[in-house]
Amino acid sequence: MLPGGGSRRYLQTMPASSNTIRRLGPADVPFLRKLNALFGEAFGDKETYTGAPPDDAYLKALLTKQHVIAVVALAGDEVLGGLVAYELDKFERVRREVYIYDLAVGARHRRRHIATALLKHLCGIAARRGAWVVYVQADHRDDPAIALYGKLGTRKEVLHFDMAVEPLSKRIDAATGAGHG
Repeated sequence: MLPGGGSRRYLQTMPASSNTIRRLGPADVPFLRKLNALFGEAFGDKETYTGAPPDDAYLKALLTKQHVIAVVALAGDEVLGGLVAYELDKFERVRREVYIYDLAVGARHRRRHIATALLKHLCGIAARRGAWVVYVQADHRDDPAIALYGKLGTRKEVLHFDMAVEPLSKRIDAATGAGHG
């Protein structure tokens, strides 16, 4: 095993020795912006990931938080791929879980085990942070992701539900009767 949990086998398949996988910190806002652009491209959702970008101070504050984990694969200043995960403290026991929210590799860099190296690096971070599990969701139609995750973990069938949250301003208006005629 390599530092961060990566295996030599997976890192050797990355194209150049100058490629690195590392966690982003507060000084890495430009890399986080590049990662968001990559997510928008990979997920076909540029509007969500780049349409209304937060300012640098917000992103720096996020990258300062220990429970927010952004890991990237870099070739110099180019972001080849990356992931964003969140550490969750649990109530039922004194333990943590890490949830991978987004993971993508640029189209030109796929099939080189970069995603596997990113996941292994994240597992190393999770182990050092005292997490007992790392988990991720996959869409039923995303066969490459399902195949990757199936090689690294145990599949569980769950249902996911999105619940809309009404903006606070609308709830205040409704409670006070404001905004009605």
